[in-house]
Amino acid sequence: MLSSFIENMGLLCSRHRGYHDADAEENAQAVEIERRIEQETKAEKHIQKLLLLGAGESGKSTIFKQIKLLFQTGFDEAELKSYVPVIHANVYQTIKILYDGSKELAQNDGDSSKYIIADENKEIGEKLSEIGGRLDYPRLTKELAKEIESLWKDDAIQETFTCGYRFQVPDCAQYFMENLQRFSDVNYVPTKDDVLYARVRTTGVVEIQFSPVGENKRSGEVYRLFDVGGQRNERRKWIHLFEGVSAVIFCAAISEYDQTLFEDENRNRMMETKELFDWVLKQPCFEKTSFMLFLNKFDIFEKKVLKVPLNVCEWFKDYEPVSTGKQEVEHAYEFVKKKFEELYYQCTAPERMDRVFKIYRTTALDQKLVKKTFKLVDETLRRRNLLEAGLL
Repeated sequence: MLSSFIENMGLLCSRHRGYHDADAEENAQAVEIERRIEQETKAEKHIQKLLLLGAGESGKSTIFKQIKLLFQTGFDEAELKSYVPVIHANVYQTIKILYDGSKELAQNDGDSSKYIIADENKEIGEKLSEIGGRLDYPRLTKELAKEIESLWKDDAIQETFTCGYRFQVPDCAQYFMENLQRFSDVNYVPTKDDVLYARVRTTGVVEIQFSPVGENKRSGEVYRLFDVGGQRNERRKWIHLFEGVSAVIFCAAISEYDQTLFEDENRNRMMETKELFDWVLKQPCFEKTSFMLFLNKFDIFEKKVLKVPLNVCEWFKDYEPVSTGKQEVEHAYEFVKKKFEELYYQCTAPERMDRVFKIYRTTALDQKLVKKTFKLVDETLRRRNLLEAGLL
């Protein structure tokens, strides 16, 4: 009887000790979780939120990819390979736009004869137009690449390409057509440049965390950059990102003053950009938010502005050319820059005049220029933080 009692007491003590150990372990876990939450909260306070905004085709996503290449580990082989179907789709879409555009011009243009496809390329054109209209595209083979190359070299297609702004021909069209044989190799792995040129419409929200790199050290600032779709149907997703933003980076493609929207072919892209910039500037939650305006696609702008008058755009109708060559390019650029500056100050209430506003000339495909620009953005935001902290 006594031995049974002692045995039961031992079991109770053992259980009590087990419960005590479990409680201690649970408490230790709770303390560790609290510690981690506190650490993450402190870390979050030091992360600055950047919002990348702009209309569709403004080059936002190319800037985003450049940040991944410049300030993160870039793209691994699996990520690079994931772009193969995207690039092949871009090739088919581009040749379809050009072929269908040439047929339309051959029927409706005053000088229609120069848009008539050569007889030997008509069957190829119809075949490629059908492929380009599919939802699923075949892998680009050497045979298909040869046919696309043949059609691309057709005089009618080249003439259509010169007025590609009328048909939503992508900026990357020539790059794709010049690399067809490489793209069609069975062992093809896209290069970094291929990925930068690849066009995928952003849907939803994508984000990346990074810290710009100085000459020999990290800047100390950590940024979280959010990229959102620029097309009209994507903009409703912007609003929930507007709180707690350190800076808005607004991309404006200055080369698109003579082009129309992908989603509305009656709407000029520059006029859309103007109205969008106006709307963003007036958002109440951006009262103290810094604005970085990227006047993007300067590489295309400097070639186009010597051929297509800037005043074809309603916003720039008062523009008057003053020279030729590089001098005219600079004059045109400064005119566009001034228009955006005027718009900024017109849309900025007096109590918001102390917020930071900077304009940068950019070419999203130029990695050195993008790196230099983000170092300048980083310096600007660090200086603002020091001023706000009373350290400057």
